[in-house]
Amino acid sequence: MSVNHVLVVGAGAMGSQIGMVCALAGLTATITDIAEPSLARTHADLRSRLARDVDKGRRTASDVETAFGRLSFTTDLTAAAATADYVIEAAVEKLDIKRTLFAELDNAAPPHAILATNSSSIVSSRIADATGRPDRVCNLHFFNPALVMKCVEIVRGPDTSDVTVATSVALADRLGKVPVVLQREIPGFVANRILGAVRDEAIFLLENGVASVTDIDTACRTALGYPMGPFELMDLTGIDIGYLTKQDRFAQSGDPRDRPSRSVTALVERGELGRKTGKGWYTYDHAGTRTPRPATELITEVSEQ
Repeated sequence: MSVNHVLVVGAGAMGSQIGMVCALAGLTATITDIAEPSLARTHADLRSRLARDVDKGRRTASDVETAFGRLSFTTDLTAAAATADYVIEAAVEKLDIKRTLFAELDNAAPPHAILATNSSSIVSSRIADATGRPDRVCNLHFFNPALVMKCVEIVRGPDTSDVTVATSVALADRLGKVPVVLQREIPGFVANRILGAVRDEAIFLLENGVASVTDIDTACRTALGYPMGPFELMDLTGIDIGYLTKQDRFAQSGDPRDRPSRSVTALVERGELGRKTGKGWYTYDHAGTRTPRPATELITEVSEQ
């Protein structure tokens, strides 16, 4: 199936970059959100990010301006979906919101359109029956930052058709990404299951006083070759994202091991979500410079709960 117009639902960090990836690849792309200020902020953030890429010689000014000419922003979900060939939902990680969105998209999008979710924690079979096209529903999971990371996981639900998978693979290829196809659903998919095991072990080592946040991150970077340590990565992606993912997995499994850790729960309850709030496992100034936090702020208060 030919894909010419991609609609991205959600103007957060992931949604905005996915929309720009599509525009840079020559596709018509639309980013929609319920709040006009979010769209304005997203547009400004993308302008700033792409300007830095031009300054560093990663892209040409001409290519960037041409891409922005193919990218539009709107709060009108129904109108945007009416001409979409492929929809990528990148909204909040809450099942009820996603099911409502997919029902709306099913009514608004053309019959041929594929409806994909970028979620890495909610499998598409939990959403597909909210639509009348379960064969055209799947997970299309990008990694943060989507403008840089190459991998895209394509996850087949029990009703996902071969055409939907093939179209999704072709789209990932066109976007310059490397598709990884999962033939059946499993929470966390491939990369995040492996990453989650590393993250959980890192938190265990911290909470049991084995090593500090900084030393654990340093070990992962210098001994394992990771581009950033697990705590640095949690701060980058948002500590609340991992928290909601663990909450959802625990709700499904009932296994206490799937619950969010004590320290993660405490950070989320205090609104310390990483870079986006200026404080998480580290603190960040306006320039984004990272400073280690005292262990007592991360462990002592948690142990008392």
